[in-house]
Amino acid sequence: MLKTFPSGGIHPPENKLTANIQIGHLPVPESVTIPLSQHIGAPATLIVNKGDYVKTGQLIATAKGFVSSNIHSSVSGKVNKIDTIIDTSGYRQPAVFIDVEGDEWIETIDKSDKIVRDITLSPEDIKKRLLDSGIVGMGGATFPSHVKLAVPEGKRCNILIINGVECEPYLTSDHRLMLEKGEEILIGISLLMKTLKVEKAKIGIENNKPDAIAHLTKLAAGFKGITVHALKLKYPQGAEKQLIKALTDREVPSGHLPLDVGAVVHNVGTAYAVYEAVQKNKPLFERVVTITGKSLTKPGNFVVRIGTPISRLIEAAGGLPGDTGKIVSGGPMMGKAISNQDVPVIKGTSGIVVFPENESEREESGPCIRCSKCISVCPLNLEPFLLMKLSEKGLFERAEKERITDCMECGSCSYTCPAHRPLLDYIRLGKSTVIRMARERNLK
Repeated sequence: MLKTFPSGGIHPPENKLTANIQIGHLPVPESVTIPLSQHIGAPATLIVNKGDYVKTGQLIATAKGFVSSNIHSSVSGKVNKIDTIIDTSGYRQPAVFIDVEGDEWIETIDKSDKIVRDITLSPEDIKKRLLDSGIVGMGGATFPSHVKLAVPEGKRCNILIINGVECEPYLTSDHRLMLEKGEEILIGISLLMKTLKVEKAKIGIENNKPDAIAHLTKLAAGFKGITVHALKLKYPQGAEKQLIKALTDREVPSGHLPLDVGAVVHNVGTAYAVYEAVQKNKPLFERVVTITGKSLTKPGNFVVRIGTPISRLIEAAGGLPGDTGKIVSGGPMMGKAISNQDVPVIKGTSGIVVFPENESEREESGPCIRCSKCISVCPLNLEPFLLMKLSEKGLFERAEKERITDCMECGSCSYTCPAHRPLLDYIRLGKSTVIRMARERNLK
């Protein structure tokens, strides 16, 4: 019997339209816009000026504090200006605008196709390489990877969990990476194991990717301590707490982290970025992105330079369909709608989904009917209808007591609501407000 997490969850239509399309390379654009905050934590500090010439892979902004990440140029050319942009969340943030002149990479990057298996660096040197290279979680959370690998005194990690689930509908970038870069991913996992000083790593993959399961299982036979596990299809299986429960039967308590149960979780895309950073000296300046949608003529998976306008991806997919109702950055469950195609691809951009008008909106049809469907599907056993009402009424202290900060924003509640209530929107508002209130309390 296939493993999964026990409570809640849903199974939306998969719509993996690009699962069989090989990864292509999107041409380098004429210009890029590179935000200084592409990660959880403090924005990076800019170290270049207007008029400077930069090379592909060159450091342009340094991590500010422990929880932060370096930013590198994804192109070679001249810094046109330093200004602000509106990101996918609708917030304005500082960014570097670079006009492209050729594609000159920094000399230290190994651009060859040769796979490097020898792991010679020490755990501390590996962590430094990840910090220097700006590696963050590639599954969307964008938590700086060097921080996740710094196990605090008094804590102990005894298992590494690798997320190859990709349970979001439509997205296939991780699936294609596992098929096309499997050996590199396994070397990256071995590097993570060495850094954490663990002897076991489990790769979880949902059972709708039998080709990836078979491929990585065959390759993993040549790597000590790495095993591949097929999982039952259930969203949101890729969430850290749910994946840990499915693979180890360990339960992360409310308010705690995976490390509190001896686990660290990384995405397969992160493992590949770790391989490139450590074995190829390549900073994180490009990633695989899925561009998909039922009305697109040429959907696909592409290696895209960070800072590339989303409009270039849409052009590569055949252009924006006439029936487009919404463009979503990320998957349909946890992604965010964008109003401007000039929004750039960043480190956490796993996919762009173009929805036709007849699929893009669900109008609220009435008040809550107390059916409790949102409660039954919540993987964290929260009461979404109550959290929405508390947020709507501004009762944030009560919302905090009802564990609103535990919400992972998976969207299962909104998906299943027969009244089409905007549950997730209000819960996001309440959660961000409660987090801000807690931060202000701690500063007093």
